[in-house]
Amino acid sequence: MDKKYNRGFTPNRVNSLAENEIFVFGSNLQGFHGAGAAETAVDKFGAVWGQGVGLQGQSYAIPTMHGGVETIKPYVDEFIEFAKANPDKKFFVTRIGCGIAGFKDSEIAALFEEALPVENILLPRSFVDALEG
Repeated sequence: MDKKYNRGFTPNRVNSLAENEIFVFGSNLQGFHGAGAAETAVDKFGAVWGQGVGLQGQSYAIPTMHGGVETIKPYVDEFIEFAKANPDKKFFVTRIGCGIAGFKDSEIAALFEEALPVENILLPRSFVDALEG
């Protein structure tokens, strides 16, 4: 299968990044980054309070708190295209939507199927297991 994932996984905790690395986290559209990975993004990786979508510092926000999986998909697709356009950067995708937003890993993982062949996107092991399992 040409979509085989053959690289590392996003660590369970990301505490530091190299200059070319980006922390990808689940947010809300209002950019209220008060808990979970969003709070980490503000505290450590330059996320901007009030910005709920896209690149900010060494972080990238994907909104997950505004509806069902179908409302998240366009933002994931936009992120994947952004990562493809920035091959000099490495993106560490956290388990977006699987904490406070309450989705199952398998539900969100399905949105990242197109990310499998994108070498500069690292996914959580649970997403890859759901996609390739």
